[in-house]
Amino acid sequence: MLRHFRMLAAYNRWANAQVYTAAAELSEAEFRSDSGAFFGSLHRTLNHLLVADRIWMKRFTGIGEAPVTLDAVLFEELDALAAARKAEDERIIAWTGSLDEACLAGDFTYVPVTQPIHITQPLSSALAHLFNHPTHHRGQCHMMLTALGKPSLGLDLIYFLRSEGRECCEATASSRLN
Repeated sequence: MLRHFRMLAAYNRWANAQVYTAAAELSEAEFRSDSGAFFGSLHRTLNHLLVADRIWMKRFTGIGEAPVTLDAVLFEELDALAAARKAEDERIIAWTGSLDEACLAGDFTYVPVTQPIHITQPLSSALAHLFNHPTHHRGQCHMMLTALGKPSLGLDLIYFLRSEGRECCEATASSRLN
């Protein structure tokens, strides 16, 4: 599972970069236009993704800023948002790289932003959510971009594994051979 989560962390960074590259091609009006997605615009959706990752990473590590609402706008400008996204992706990769099997097998307790109750679950399932959640919202970003007439993004995990993520597969395959 450790290799799997590390691969997902690398994929997450790669997929985020694809979306941010496409967003950089938009006009300010396109970037901020309400496209009917859950958080409305690409601007607000990308902010939400950063908000959610910061909340989860604060829960996991006890370090960092954790917004108190899921719709917080952390950055108005795309450049600042992109820089924060890159830093958060590197933070996720580093933290995931620091985990061991005992950590993954352990329980994890947190309080959701949406309701003041304590939830305990295996760390591995919370970590699976950390990587599943942005996939959902990146799909919304893809929809917004194509609705604006922009090229379709190839965000499938397999595209990552056939390109920059090839070493993730090779490391897993070589460990099975040894």
